Amino acid sequence: MTLRRQPLLMLAVAAAGVALPFVIPDYRAQIAMLWALVIMAQTWDITGGQTGYNSFGNILFFGVGMYASVVVQRDVGLDYFPGLVLGMVVGAGIAAALAVLLGSMILRMRGHYFAIATLGLGIAAGEIAGGWDYLGAGSGLSPPLFPAPPGTANLFFAYLFFGLAALVFVLLAALYRTRFGLALNAIRDNEDKAEAMGLHTGVYKVTAWTMAAFVLGLVGGAMGNMLGFVDPRDTAFAGATFGVWMVLMAILGGKGTLWGPVLGAVIFHITQELLWTHLLGWQRVALGVIIVGIVVFFPQGILGWARTRWPARHEPREQGSERA
Repeated sequence: MTLRRQPLLMLAVAAAGVALPFVIPDYRAQIAMLWALVIMAQTWDITGGQTGYNSFGNILFFGVGMYASVVVQRDVGLDYFPGLVLGMVVGAGIAAALAVLLGSMILRMRGHYFAIATLGLGIAAGEIAGGWDYLGAGSGLSPPLFPAPPGTANLFFAYLFFGLAALVFVLLAALYRTRFGLALNAIRDNEDKAEAMGLHTGVYKVTAWTMAAFVLGLVGGAMGNMLGFVDPRDTAFAGATFGVWMVLMAILGGKGTLWGPVLGAVIFHITQELLWTHLLGWQRVALGVIIVGIVVFFPQGILGWARTRWPARHEPREQGSERA
């Protein structure tokens, strides 16, 4: 995508984010979920696309944020909105601390070894939460009731997730143009050469993973309240759904780009909703077929395929994420 088109596209997305909850009020819950998925795809791409470290354990940070937020709301005794904000911040902080602790060890691995090492994080966390009585064990937890009618709750979360998605997008767009973004791309392209040039790759990798963990902690904290129930395996540490989806969406749109995860999340969510509506019972089969088709025919993602198909419409890449 050319740089001169980006402001127009950003304006169009912003207008859609503001107007959609009122244009189609019956779909406010789906709109809120769409923006949450956009954030998940963007955060996964920080390490998976920009840095080249494909993590399958980011669901850990999402689940930690979800549990921490509900526990804080339950135990602190604040009103709903102050409790929600505090819970989201606490959950994000714990998720970030875990990313620093685990990243300093796991990010020493590379390639398939790193991917396999992260795969068990969400599974292990789900088993721990499922056996911990303080967290409700296998029965899960219920967040406080939203102090307004259900339609108002969906409107609130639609704008909350839209605001977070917009903020994350703007911050990442600025970050990828800095030395930090160039360092992440250097690690992805050739980590050994980057180290030989004096780049402290370990610090950059841990920092990138910590940033993703912090944002996922915020999203998880809000998501638990929107869903109205926290289960250790089906919502918080749901590796088979949210954990896989965030990877798939980034790859679908074009990982390593700024707009790719956004595009992938939009297409994935709309497709999934249509399949649930028209192919109930076969929706996962149909979704699997679509996934295989995308991987086979669009291995570089939609934006990568478009750049190859119509190279004249794309300006030369300048820095980091300006490929998007």
